[in-house]
Amino acid sequence: MTGTLISLISIVLGIISTNSIGFIFKKHSFGFLGNTIAGVFGSIFLIKSFGRLGFDPWSIMQNETFHIGLFITNCLVSVLGGVLGLLFIKYLHNKMNKKAAN
Repeated sequence: MTGTLISLISIVLGIISTNSIGFIFKKHSFGFLGNTIAGVFGSIFLIKSFGRLGFDPWSIMQNETFHIGLFITNCLVSVLGGVLGLLFIKYLHNKMNKKAAN
């Protein structure tokens, strides 16, 4: 695996997690396209923010070896980033609609 492939897997996991949460909790959903965009940006943001702790794609592939523990951590942070991205965007959406209604 390369660092680029690990990055793509992380983004896909973020997309899957946001669409799953949107499907389960309908009130937090922005539809397929909105959830997909939130998943992409949420997972990228969290991986870029916390990946410097040692579970970024290039640390996973350091010295031509594959570190499965770091990969699992990367996947979990990506899923969490997608879900948090969706919830944050929903929070902003609700705040903007309340101010527009007042």
